[in-house]
Amino acid sequence: MNVRRRHISGIAVAAAAALGLTTLSACSSDSAEADSGSGDGKLDVVASFYPMQYLAEQIGGDRVKVTSLTEPGQEPHDLELSTRQTAEMGEADAVLYLKSLQPAVDEAVAQSDVKTKIDAATLTKLEDHGDVEHDHGDEEHAEEEEHSEGESGLDPHVWLDPVKYAEIADGVAKALEKADPDHAETYKANAEKLAVRLDGLNTAYENGLKDVETKVFFTNHAAFGYLAERYGLTQEAINGLDPESEPSPARIKELQTEAKADGVTTVFYETLVSDKTAKTLAKDAGLKTDVLDPLEGITDKSKGEDYVEVMQSNLEALKSALGAK
Repeated sequence: MNVRRRHISGIAVAAAAALGLTTLSACSSDSAEADSGSGDGKLDVVASFYPMQYLAEQIGGDRVKVTSLTEPGQEPHDLELSTRQTAEMGEADAVLYLKSLQPAVDEAVAQSDVKTKIDAATLTKLEDHGDVEHDHGDEEHAEEEEHSEGESGLDPHVWLDPVKYAEIADGVAKALEKADPDHAETYKANAEKLAVRLDGLNTAYENGLKDVETKVFFTNHAAFGYLAERYGLTQEAINGLDPESEPSPARIKELQTEAKADGVTTVFYETLVSDKTAKTLAKDAGLKTDVLDPLEGITDKSKGEDYVEVMQSNLEALKSALGAK
């Protein structure tokens, strides 16, 4: 936690002594407020993008002041930080981010002196989904996709699995309890409430997707690997983990063929990136389109006010597309 100490002149010291214990008590109260890291006594938390912001707000409640580095409607993968944002991070009590998703944030956090750095990637197990969405025996195509999805190979979209998201939430709560032990019980209680909501969401997905006509769904980019794995589905992405990459003509033809073979009815697109390719594929293959939100940000186009509501909307979209019974 950042501490802002005040310089007290000799005159002020003499005045304090003359005024006696009442003034000293007030001065002591002032000092405690300064040590809290913000004028209102709240913990200043900088979150890298919406899924981290949501956790900080839900777990921190009225004990935290949360600032997000990614503005609503801004595509988080290509975020570039301003000088002001970098400075604000340095003044914060804690920063909550997901390493490997936003390189600019990773670099800024590494160079920052902020005391509490919470990397969500360390609070659960990230997986290398590799080419599972595109593995059809085409080794050359697989190499191209692997290269386009980054050097680490680890899928960062872990928040789209409610179970793994709950694991991260538990770790965030523990980190906030350590950073602000005076309010540890508040963080713990809020985290327990969030865990109940996430458990309910997981149950809804399990029940809603256990009996479907097809288990294959098409998405704009490979953001739903964890969700697909959790509920026994198969994600087929037009692009790789990078939402701005362009698919090859061979990939488009491959998806058209697979749509017929697997009974795919819908091509899903997103709210924060172009839907042009998804709609073109749908038109050429005679498929419908719908939104499957990767929840990288909440905007007025989002089908819900927060993480849980949008995830519930995603569930309804999947049930419709997959022919849930």
